Amino acid sequence: MRSYLLDTHTALWWAAGSSRLSEPAKNIIKSKDNTIFLSVVSVWEAAIKSALGKMPLPGKPGPFFEALAQRSSFTVLPVHLSHAAGVHSLPPVHRDPFDRLLISQAIIENLVLISDDQVFKDYSLPGLVF
Repeated sequence: MRSYLLDTHTALWWAAGSSRLSEPAKNIIKSKDNTIFLSVVSVWEAAIKSALGKMPLPGKPGPFFEALAQRSSFTVLPVHLSHAAGVHSLPPVHRDPFDRLLISQAIIENLVLISDDQVFKDYSLPGLVF
């Protein structure tokens, strides 16, 4: 069994059944042998960007992500003090605060990150799936 963390866009693509999500990513998420984490960071990011009109959601962020997590058997990953503090030691590859916190969570929790964001290759992650 392996544990994975969804980037915000991968969670949204999964929810929408988007063809933008790679076949390897779909197979990982579908497999009952894996634990898939949905971070509170993704909910926070989507809530902010949706309110600004930059990220359309099919409903209010709270109920939408709660239903997604339940329907897909995702484990919700809260933000711990160690996750927030871990951002400090990341290299200054890019400045997106949501991505940096997701990266910190993946490193601290030893999770493989599922994303199509190429900049993630520049971090020392436990694993990365595109």
